[in-house]
Amino acid sequence: MMQTSIKTATDNAFLLSIIVPVFNEQEVLHEFYRRLTGVLDGIDAIIDIIFVNDGSTDYTLLQLQKFQANDPRISILDLSRNFGKEIAMTAGLDYVRGDAVIIIDADLQDPPELIPQMIEEWRQGFDVVYAQRRSRTGESALKKTTASLFYRIMQRISRVRIPIDTGDFRLLSRRAVDALAGLRERHRFMKGLFAWIGYPQKAILYDRDARYDGASKWNYPALWNFALEGITSFSTLPLKVATYLGTFTAFGAFLYGLFIIFQTLFFGNPVAGYPSLLVVVLFLGGIQLMALGVIGEYLGRMFDETKGRPLYLVKDYLPAVTGKKNDS
Repeated sequence: MMQTSIKTATDNAFLLSIIVPVFNEQEVLHEFYRRLTGVLDGIDAIIDIIFVNDGSTDYTLLQLQKFQANDPRISILDLSRNFGKEIAMTAGLDYVRGDAVIIIDADLQDPPELIPQMIEEWRQGFDVVYAQRRSRTGESALKKTTASLFYRIMQRISRVRIPIDTGDFRLLSRRAVDALAGLRERHRFMKGLFAWIGYPQKAILYDRDARYDGASKWNYPALWNFALEGITSFSTLPLKVATYLGTFTAFGAFLYGLFIIFQTLFFGNPVAGYPSLLVVVLFLGGIQLMALGVIGEYLGRMFDETKGRPLYLVKDYLPAVTGKKNDS
């Protein structure tokens, strides 16, 4: 891992690192690069841009190599396969050297033009400056609603206050990056980890744009799995719910058993129909299976952690030629 700071935040020529995780983003890379470099050229800093290629199968890597051939500020971290965005961000954080580190997606939903404002807040002493969505253009009402519910549920059930309506677009100080480097769990919910480390944090409100081009990799099954990662990583409430539900059901069954005994002793026990019995059996079986499923989710994550496998493997690392300071 490459985590050596070069200059301090008090020096005007501080080192600014940009992490861009990419997976099959060939349609948007040229426009993203144009807008990003247009912003960075106006910042008085030594610039280091690291693209993390997360196992792309299109021409993403070829385009990145063309960018690097003409821009000495660009590094390429090529992972051996697709490990997922959370791991790709972690890989980028392991390799950056900056005093201030920006994480941004290449789809241009998060505008690079916010970077100078983030830097100003960092200079005021904030270790984490995150972009908080005021609106979400180009997304369906269902996706907006489910996303809003997810963030608010996470705030209620998590032991860590996770900012609502906030993605991965943010600035991290050097000490925040170093703190994150010590968190090596495999099932990573980065939004929660960013909040878990603490340190002074500040939000910047913005209106999120629609995706510039190409298709989103986040379909509903992927979003569902992502939500499970967040909930199981930062809350044990599902286990508690399973416990409470099982206790309540057992207590209800005990009371019902007393009722049956009382009815048999004093009124006899006429033959009852089978539908009600079948409903009760299916209801109890469903609760048991649900509780086992919740336990299984947590147990599966514990199983993955105990394997001790590395978070990712690097196929190739093409470092920047130089950390050249902008002339502008």
